[in-house]
Amino acid sequence: MVNRKELDPNASPGARFGQRLRRLRDERGWTQDELAERMGCSGTHISAVETGRRPPTPRFTASADRVFGTGDQLERQGRAVRNSAILEGFPEFVAQEVRAAEIRLFELGIIPGLLQTPDYAAAITTGAVRRGAITEQQAEERLSLLAERQASLERTPAPMVYAVLDESCIRRSVGSPGVMTAQLDRLAAFAELPSTVLQVAPFDLGERRAFDLPVTLLTLADRSHVAYAESAQQGRLERELRFVQPLLTAYHQLQAEALSQAASMAMIEQLRKGSQ
Repeated sequence: MVNRKELDPNASPGARFGQRLRRLRDERGWTQDELAERMGCSGTHISAVETGRRPPTPRFTASADRVFGTGDQLERQGRAVRNSAILEGFPEFVAQEVRAAEIRLFELGIIPGLLQTPDYAAAITTGAVRRGAITEQQAEERLSLLAERQASLERTPAPMVYAVLDESCIRRSVGSPGVMTAQLDRLAAFAELPSTVLQVAPFDLGERRAFDLPVTLLTLADRSHVAYAESAQQGRLERELRFVQPLLTAYHQLQAEALSQAASMAMIEQLRKGSQ
């Protein structure tokens, strides 16, 4: 089939649901539009759920169970998708991140996931569990996906990674003093790699700081660009150049305004000494 997107059921609960929905549809020989007509929605909606770009709502799964005669199986699986700690849109971003030639990061408040130590990441998720924001199972899901993303950086050839951290990232204490010391050590080791650049955007940038929210920009092997940003509820992957290009321009401006890598590492080294 032309333009049929391959599905990876291990990417997320939403991807597993989408693969099952597609398999049930294929077994009956229905097109997406034919299934949509039976369920009372659009073929575009079916496509978005099958590819994990949209989570299955209770109404959607109830209708699918009725059409396929699967009892409440799809509703129970859909509940697992909705209870996932992985934001909508994030699995689609990760699929692009693991094959990007260049990764540009800007983060506020916490160290970016790709640069976190296991103990630092565990402290962040433990805090979320204690607040009741996520369950322990969801915390494990986040940590497992983060480990997979970090492992992907070791591919050959390695992607070029540019990271600009707001000063709040390195000054905010997370976990015990030992956890924070190890995390700052991790940043120092990251900065020494031949395929990385690490900079700190100091507080005194003020209004000259280009971003008020975290952003990730990817350059793919074909030199096309995508951008990813998220709110508390949802992540969004943007491919259209007219939206991505201004973000790239702003990122380059931020790099120019931020401390050099040498000055950034001097600031981090000062904090390392203070956290010991």
